[in-house]
Formats: sequence, C-alpha cells, structure tokens
Amino acid sequence: MTEDTLVVVYPSLFAENKIKQLIENIEKILKIKKLKFTKITRDDFLICIKADDPVFVSSAIALLFGIKKIAIAKKIKSNFKTIVSEVGEISSNLLLKGEKFYVKADGNPKGFVIKDLELASTSTLIQKNQKISAKPGTESKHDKLLQIYVTKTNAYVCIFVDEGLGGTVNNSQSQKSICCVTDEFSAVNCLETIKQGFETKLVICYETREDVIHLVKIVDKILPRMLKSEVELEFHKISKFGKKSEDLLSKNSLITNILIKSAKEKQISHISLATSPLIFPSTYVETLQKRIFSTGIIPHISLSGIDSEIMKNAKEIGMEKYVPKIEKFLKSNLTKSKSKLKNNEKTVKKIIKVKLGPNNVHTILDSLEIEH
Repeated sequence: MTEDTLVVVYPSLFAENKIKQLIENIEKILKIKKLKFTKITRDDFLICIKADDPVFVSSAIALLFGIKKIAIAKKIKSNFKTIVSEVGEISSNLLLKGEKFYVKADGNPKGFVIKDLELASTSTLIQKNQKISAKPGTESKHDKLLQIYVTKTNAYVCIFVDEGLGGTVNNSQSQKSICCVTDEFSAVNCLETIKQGFETKLVICYETREDVIHLVKIVDKILPRMLKSEVELEFHKISKFGKKSEDLLSKNSLITNILIKSAKEKQISHISLATSPLIFPSTYVETLQKRIFSTGIIPHISLSGIDSEIMKNAKEIGMEKYVPKIEKFLKSNLTKSKSKLKNNEKTVKKIIKVKLGPNNVHTILDSLEIEH
C-alpha cells in the first residue's frame, strides 16, 4: 500500500454527534487487537486512519458500531479532473472482464457537483475498459462499486468498501445493561442492546450440556463487539423447560428473576429483556417490566421493533446459520399463552473471566469444566 492509502470510516447517522467517542473506540479496538497506526484524523465527515496494514486495521474497526461504511482508499486533492483520472487508474486494477460497475460519490465538494463527478467518472471508465467489456450497471445491480468520498480539500477513491454495523457508538449511553443469552433470539437482543450504545453484561442461561456448548458458540460471535480485552460471563444452569408456548413464557419469567438479582449485585441500572410486543402478549411484557421497575431497575426492550436490519446484523457477525431459527421463533403465536413459573425455581451459578483470543469457545468451556 502507498503512503497516501488510508483506512476511511464513514460514521452512521446516529454517530455523527459522537465522533470524538468513535475515534476513542477506534483507538481502543486497535490497541486490543495490537494493531499499529500512525495517526487518526478527521476530514469533514470522515475519520481517516493511517496504518501499516490497512487490511487488518479495517477488519478490526469493522467490529465497532456507529459506522455506516469502512473503506481502504487513496487520498488525493479535491480537484475534479484529478479525481476522474484517479478513478480511471484504480478501476483498471479492480475491474474484471465483463463486470458491471457503478460509480457512487458522496460528500461536500467545492467548485463542482457530485452528480457531474459520477457521470464524468462513469464515462472515463467506459472508455478505459472497453477491451475487457466492463459496462456501467445500476445502484441495485452491479458487480463492483467504485465509491468516492469528497471533502472540501481532499477526495478519497476507494479500493475496497465494506458495510458497517450501523447503530450508535459503542458504550455511548454511559449506562450498563444486563442481558441474557438463552437462544438465538435472545442473542440478537444482546447484539441490539450493544448497538444502541449500552455497555453490556452477559448472562448465559442453559438447561443441558449440549445447550451450553451451543450457546457459547453463539456468545463467541458477540464478544469481539463488546470492545473489551477481558469479559466476565455469568452462567446459570436452569431446570428443563418444554417446547410449548407456556413453557417459553415461564422460562423468560425465570430468566427475568435471574437478571434482577444479578443487576442488583452488580449495581447495573438497566435490564434488557429478550421480548417484543410484536411476538409476546403485551400484558406479559408489561408484567415483566413492572416486576423490574418495582426493584428500582429500568427495563429496556431493544427489540421493540423488529426489522430486516436486525437479521442483516445477525448475518454480518457470522450468525447466518442461526437466522432460520430466529425467523421461526418470530412466527410463534404466543398471544394467548400464560406463564406458569414456580416461585421456588433454583439455578446453579458460575462466574468466569475470559481474556478474549482466537480460541474463546474452548477457553470458556474449559473454565466451566465441560467436555467438548
């Protein structure tokens, strides 16, 4: 990579007023991953990172929330002709035979219009790539996206662009929330709680040995997004519940009691409930909320509205194989079900601390003394 090749971060809409904290989080994740960088600067709406290895640095930063897009780009002067010429040069190394390309420019140029830049760049690409039959596509149908970011003084022609996880900046709420992972749906709830800016403590509730192995594999997908080098995990072995709707509500009710107790012990202000009024009976959700409120803790429903973006994020963090189970759960009919929780339900608790690394699953299961 040349000296003028940088990692460029385009903050999400919800991070635009938290740029300072996003930069601090970028520095923190690079320190956790032990990746070297020379400097981090702002250029208008962009955050630019100069690093020895842009590929690894961009991969590490992609773990963070509050980012719309992350790119490896070449920095040049914000001059119309210079940008068009550079797009033509870079494209010759990126485009393959017969590919359809699409030029997308964003930013605040001085002295020219973004649309003119897109048209001129597209025209140049057509001329330069006639021999390989590369042709312009559309925004919805293309093989290669050629992204350009333009500020008042500089332009960034992207060599590689990846979608960010969106949401707001990690830990920007300055509040802690506790949430439970007991299945795929609750894991998405934890992910969404982090995405909404809460510092999150994880509690894992399981019924059998097979359950805990499965859940630890899911938790391993969440841990790198928590912006920590070491995490404390709280495990609870609970009694076995059936598959009926009533059993699911009873299990959730038990888990709520576990979260209340843990939140009190750790002095955590919020509890993130893995429920949604779109799936669960509203009276049931209200009952859980009132129970939490009565203890002086604030209930938070991260999944009050469920959309395709949540499923997209689940896939982005490597949970794509769990999506069919999540979608099946979303179709559950729980509206007429009632909870049947016994007051004397007991659990077996174990707390472990884990230094995050490449073998988190094995480390966690070994700490739990579970064969795997």
